[in-house]
Amino acid sequence: MLNRLDALPRDARDTLFLLLVIGWVVLPQVTNLPWWCSALAAAVLVWRGWLAVAGKPLPNGWWLLGLLALTLGATFMSHRTLLGRDAGVTLIVVLLALKTLELRARRDAFVVFFLGFFTMLTNFFFSQSLLTAAAMLVALLGLLTALVNAHMPVGRPPLRQAARTAATMALLGAPVMAVLFVLFPRFAPLWGIPSDAMTGRSGLSTSMRVGNIAALALDETIAMRLRFEGRPPPQSSLYFRGPVLSGFDGREWRVLQPRLDADTWPLRPGNAQLEVSGGPVRYEATLEPNNRPWLLVMDATNQPPQSPGFAAVMTSDLQWVLNRPVTDLLRYKVESYPAFRHGPRTVAAVLPQYTQLPPDFNPRTRALAAEIRAQVASNPAATGRLQAALVQAAMERLRTGGYRYTLEPGVYGDHTADEFWFDRKEGFCEHIASAFVVLMRSMDIPARIVTGYQGGERNNVDGFWVIRQSDAHAWTEVWLADQGWVRVDPTSAVSPGRTGSFQRLAAPAGVLATALGTVDPKLALNLRAAWEALNNSWNQWVLNYTQSKQLDLLKNLGFETPSWEDLSYVLIAIIVFVALCGAAWTLWERRQHDPWLRLLGRVRKRLGDAGLELPPAAPPRQIAQLVTARFGEAAQGLADWLLKLEMQRYARAPGASLIALQREYKQLAWPH
Repeated sequence: MLNRLDALPRDARDTLFLLLVIGWVVLPQVTNLPWWCSALAAAVLVWRGWLAVAGKPLPNGWWLLGLLALTLGATFMSHRTLLGRDAGVTLIVVLLALKTLELRARRDAFVVFFLGFFTMLTNFFFSQSLLTAAAMLVALLGLLTALVNAHMPVGRPPLRQAARTAATMALLGAPVMAVLFVLFPRFAPLWGIPSDAMTGRSGLSTSMRVGNIAALALDETIAMRLRFEGRPPPQSSLYFRGPVLSGFDGREWRVLQPRLDADTWPLRPGNAQLEVSGGPVRYEATLEPNNRPWLLVMDATNQPPQSPGFAAVMTSDLQWVLNRPVTDLLRYKVESYPAFRHGPRTVAAVLPQYTQLPPDFNPRTRALAAEIRAQVASNPAATGRLQAALVQAAMERLRTGGYRYTLEPGVYGDHTADEFWFDRKEGFCEHIASAFVVLMRSMDIPARIVTGYQGGERNNVDGFWVIRQSDAHAWTEVWLADQGWVRVDPTSAVSPGRTGSFQRLAAPAGVLATALGTVDPKLALNLRAAWEALNNSWNQWVLNYTQSKQLDLLKNLGFETPSWEDLSYVLIAIIVFVALCGAAWTLWERRQHDPWLRLLGRVRKRLGDAGLELPPAAPPRQIAQLVTARFGEAAQGLADWLLKLEMQRYARAPGASLIALQREYKQLAWPH
């Protein structure tokens, strides 16, 4: 195969290499492009490669116009627009593929190169991960190799020679890029991230439809990372609050807060009536992009988290909401108080929505509520604390009733609470929390569902705590007189390991997981921890290098109150310094030329000023003959000196040293 490729003409070989690089650039975009765009790009690249190998002529312009018109229509049908990020990326990929069918001259190749560079950049519109950066670095070297190769028109230079030149260019440009990365003003991202789809996977959403998912797949992607100051709290107390779901129509729970987006901002802060006590837990969080305006913090935080560029407001249910969705990595510092009380203390102030239930749903749960209420009310020990006793009775039923925590409960019917309490007796946290709240409301106890994340694990490589999407959790809050809203996690009664010792459930293993089952689990965990630590370093030092970090860098350089003007001054000073270093290097390099040749050049210049035309490659002996012929005995001393100069260079036993000849040069009598 290699011999056959080597036997191809250079144009065909170079074209195949360029097509391979283009395929590598487009490959990461396949999941973000419409299926027809990926198929069309692949077909065009294969077609163009076959034309190059077979030596066939390229299609005429009518073919290209027809394909272009077809793709414009398909793009509009797929995205309902020709503008915007998604439609723009689709069009640039199509144009790059179609342009290869016009690859006739070097000018066309240059257009393909720069379209390739732009297409390479679009990969970062959708992902800025370390893997994407590594893949695009390979693509950059490939495009630079093709570009260098195009500037070698003579002969058949090997691609590895062009690759060495391209790698050298990249290495020489790396310091410049590093300086620009550190000092060039940082702007907010100009694009967002694709909308997420959480259906059937662990994670957070603004609503929770109970019972329509037969099996839950644990998503092991990272939701956020934490670094605690001092000793971290126990895992069982790590509750990170997200949306609070209070409205219920029989199947779906939803938030009661108004729509949270740019149209409703500024949002009026809610009266959470929060009272904290004890010492705070201080930590720094790095939130992954989620396209949501939620700022996840550990219960409970009474002061806005420190997040430059964002404005945060706490709602009446303790959720912190930002003024715009999180479309990029967000780092913020928080002080949370594990000991807190919040909400009204009297029943008259409790919203009626927290006891409402849709009619004609879950009749058996309503009957169970009446039965439990009658049993508890008949117990003299419950006098004066009826609400708390009812909650404990429900939790005791979960602990002793044979209920089970599972990721595969099957699809529930319309009466989800009835099926959980009496029929299936199994489910994951949303089934348990929903059934518990329905039971509480059936006993006239205000209750609601809180979604968020619970727990996490410490990465022993870098010391960060990792919160995954698989740590997404739903718990409940009940209102008790004179106490306010109190957290009750019914899942802990069914499966204490879910919130205590953290014996996580695992999703069913697939074919690949089964095949890799012989790998040492400890080794696999260590490898994952090392990889996630590496990704975290990329996030902390590259993706999360923000405007505030740039200004902090200036503070470390001695600026008391750094500003953008100071940043510009530092950047200009570095540019001037590098330019002066380049000029000094040029002067030094000039002085490093062969001193013998430099001395001969001075002679040639003096004789040229005297009117003697010399051949460009004339040696000292020939110059001496021309000097004698032109100026006679008056230039005999110069002619003898030239002979000495030649002897010093070429004789086996040179006479005078070069330094001595330089001294004699200053004493020579020059003809006019």
